Amino acid sequence: MTVGERPLAGLEFALVGPGRVGSSLALWATARGARCLSVAGRPGSRAAAELARSLGADVADAGEPAAAEARLVLIAVPDGRVGDVARRLAGRRRPGIALHTSGALGASALAPLAAIGFRVGSFHPLRAFPAVQPDVEEAAGTFYALDGDAEARALGRRLAEAFGGEAGAVAEEQRPLYHWAATLAAGGVTTLLATARAVGHRIGLPEAALRGYGKLAESALGAALAATEPAAAITGPAARGDLETIERHLAVVRSQMPELLPLAVELARASLARRGELGPLDAAQSALSERLARADLLDHVRDRVLTSERPETT
Repeated sequence: MTVGERPLAGLEFALVGPGRVGSSLALWATARGARCLSVAGRPGSRAAAELARSLGADVADAGEPAAAEARLVLIAVPDGRVGDVARRLAGRRRPGIALHTSGALGASALAPLAAIGFRVGSFHPLRAFPAVQPDVEEAAGTFYALDGDAEARALGRRLAEAFGGEAGAVAEEQRPLYHWAATLAAGGVTTLLATARAVGHRIGLPEAALRGYGKLAESALGAALAATEPAAAITGPAARGDLETIERHLAVVRSQMPELLPLAVELARASLARRGELGPLDAAQSALSERLARADLLDHVRDRVLTSERPETT
């Protein structure tokens, strides 16, 4: 897309929810030629006022957007508030198109608006928003999950293309696992890195080593993204089928950080399961997989801890 293109020219929208996601999408849309007519947040919302000022839009209450003539109502509120916002809007707006940005919910969350003639759907950007992202160029390559009425999906696809991304259908019944997988890819990855640093802190590693975990994660993720199948880039003792090292890891975790033992076991199991999807496991990997599946695994690890802690006799 060349500088100066305005693929959303002529589209007028009202935003409900000036949080990180809603603000980013509103800024991207206006950068591509759309016009924001109103920003609705909680009463007295400073974020709503600041965003509206920057976009030249009106400020409204979340249940009563001022711009009734806007073709699109973009609802970017927490999942638990989507239905309530839809019910409040249904009594105050004439029909148009409504899209919510939840990944976990389908178009049926907007049923009160559908009942009065709105074309409804979902438009979920599959990316993390740790802060407002004002530059639409940052959106390039983002996937957007769509469902709902044909007209709503078509507008969602138009938005995705204007942002330089891709859009595809994710049906309502697929949403819970789709969204859980998204939490693994974002929050799960960062949680694992934070946990690795927490372990390093616990044992008193220098700051350089803690930063090293970040570099290690960065290189491993880069290799996974470059691979045809990310599972092919999984490294470590579980992927190698190194039973001795895994048992040593589990023993020391059980001894020093027992709260992390279930995580350590399940990560090893998951590493082998993902590798197994690429083809048959070798003998060492199969042996480790069987060991991890045995009910007495943790008893064996406990015995290993007790043995290591037993004082030597002469």
